[in-house]
Amino acid sequence: MLLYEITRQYKTLSVIGMCKNAGKTTAMNALIRENGKHGGTLGLTSIGRDGESVDVVTKTHKPGIYVLRGTVIATASAMLRLGDTTNRILDTTGISTPLGEVVMVRTESDGSVQLAGPSMTSQLKALNAVFFEHGCERVYIDGALSRKSLCAPAVSDAAVLCTGASYSPNIDEVVADTSFACTLLSLSKTEIWGDEYKERMTVCDVNGEITATSGQETILEAVSGRRRARAKGLLLRGAVTDARVKPLISSGADITGLRITAEDGSKLLISRGVYEKLLMRGAKFDVLETTKLCAVTVNPISAYGNDFDKRELFDKMSAAVNVSVINVMEAEK
Repeated sequence: MLLYEITRQYKTLSVIGMCKNAGKTTAMNALIRENGKHGGTLGLTSIGRDGESVDVVTKTHKPGIYVLRGTVIATASAMLRLGDTTNRILDTTGISTPLGEVVMVRTESDGSVQLAGPSMTSQLKALNAVFFEHGCERVYIDGALSRKSLCAPAVSDAAVLCTGASYSPNIDEVVADTSFACTLLSLSKTEIWGDEYKERMTVCDVNGEITATSGQETILEAVSGRRRARAKGLLLRGAVTDARVKPLISSGADITGLRITAEDGSKLLISRGVYEKLLMRGAKFDVLETTKLCAVTVNPISAYGNDFDKRELFDKMSAAVNVSVINVMEAEK
């Protein structure tokens, strides 16, 4: 199975989605089945809730998550009674969720499970270590809607991005926005910064002098040279949003050649329009840590009735992104 072969080298894999009903659970089930054929203990968790038969938000049908005996899952305690596997508790994590503490169990029978794991990337990072302590050779993390932080390099070795007809009834919009998401997740590593700079905003000027900005300094003041030589690099910690960088577009500041660095692609939460305008102004983007995006899966079936031609979607997406594209409905092939 192509999706498994592409991802099998990674010990931790995040499966993230452009939208609900993008095919994440279908992709996860295909990976789980294939992993069972090849052997090795598998660990599973989710940053949101998954495995229920009807989506609690959209009220649309969802495939369940079916696991094999010996799988290690980390899920909120309230979810255990909603599955039909026999489980042996391995660990309590101390991680609280609205559905109870996240517990780690080993399934002692095949069956369906429901997952509701940690909501913070720091918790997921710690949880990964516990999975491997209990003998897992590979861990799959199921993403939640609009939570790209799940695929941060600190959390997983690689990511699969799921998209499809449920994102928009316009196939070209699906392709364009998915391609943009791939661009952000595939940005190259910076040549300016090291990881030692921890401030929320740090400037490197054209003379190579690096200065941490004060909490009161605006992004325009940081790059315009009012207090220092003109900036050639701008390191932004935390989420990089439209509101945070838009002043660079509307101002008259010279940002030609300015390299804007995010911690990783998952922290870039800017819109395609803002990103393209900054590029036109001469700015460039890079990251402290690169994300390994290894595949895009496409789902031509929409939960809302606007299905796409599977060949057209596959061909257009393949032409728009620089990673392998897989029709999630054929993921087992």
